[in-house]
Amino acid sequence: MNEQTLYTSAVALLKQLIQTSSFSKEEQETAEHIKQHLLQFGITAEQRGNNIIAKNKFFDPAKPTVLLNSHHDTVKPNPNYTLDPFDPIEKDGKLFGLGSNDAGGCLVSLIATFIHFYDKPSLPYNVMLVASAEEEISGYNGIEAVVKELPPIDFAIVGEPTLMQMAVAERGLMVLDAVAHGKAGHAARNEGENAIGKAIKDIEWFHTYQFDKVSPLLGPNKMSVTVIETENKAHNVVPAICKYVVDVRVNELYTFDEVIAVIGQHVQSEIKPRSTRLKSTSITTDHPIIKAGLSMGKTMYGSPTTSDKALMPFPALKMGPGDSARSHSADEFIYLEEIEKGIKDYIEIMRLIF
Repeated sequence: MNEQTLYTSAVALLKQLIQTSSFSKEEQETAEHIKQHLLQFGITAEQRGNNIIAKNKFFDPAKPTVLLNSHHDTVKPNPNYTLDPFDPIEKDGKLFGLGSNDAGGCLVSLIATFIHFYDKPSLPYNVMLVASAEEEISGYNGIEAVVKELPPIDFAIVGEPTLMQMAVAERGLMVLDAVAHGKAGHAARNEGENAIGKAIKDIEWFHTYQFDKVSPLLGPNKMSVTVIETENKAHNVVPAICKYVVDVRVNELYTFDEVIAVIGQHVQSEIKPRSTRLKSTSITTDHPIIKAGLSMGKTMYGSPTTSDKALMPFPALKMGPGDSARSHSADEFIYLEEIEKGIKDYIEIMRLIF
């Protein structure tokens, strides 16, 4: 099947996905659309939860396997939308709609790539496709649940909008719930121990502290306090508790345990991570898929955002059409030529390793 036909069918699928609400944990209808799209090409897919899984026609357990993955869930529409987020409007070479850029364009381009290689005999690799759910919330019933049941995977291409450049590393994400403890008292008298004051000292440390090890790809670790609150309803009570949230982005040179240990040495607040699942990941620059991309003139970089790549226990390259800067924005769009080039480049990089 030629690339033009693949492109035309990919855009048609993307429009169908845009028209269908697929918020995280509510992806049943888009899962069905993806299955039916594959059936049009004679491909029977398996569904686990809201994840769609397919194998190439000549899958051989004795061969190594490459996984093509992107997600079909979306966030809820940005409140500043001026267009209908569920109306796939084509205008000025752009396709507008919720999830068009993140990560619909990547997903349909990878599906087209899978279809291209599906019935090729004698491939040196098996090719698997997973259209995953719950990526936007790092849910437990998305890619994390699926990879436990897949055959061994040698490496993956994860479709996220990177302008088709190679994100060879990405930051890990750890969210900390912090509590500063004081003692309640009346604000008019010299009573109590103000928990806000204690929290401020710790927050200032989070704001200014610099970790020693700086990644050439991802830069330094970054910690940002993003929420702060007390339980007080009255203005005249010295608060006994001040809660705040810290967004921690970790480079590949630190484990979450190391970061938590450093924090514990410097702050008085009680610190509890919500999860330590979303670890920083990287793929070696001498991996065949990276060498193939470099031969195509692609560049390497470290991504500040996290993705399903963080939940994969095997090497993965994050790369896809679209621009991360457009993700979750009002009037989200992808250029149609980005999808066309995405399909072309995905097929080419696979050919180079095959």
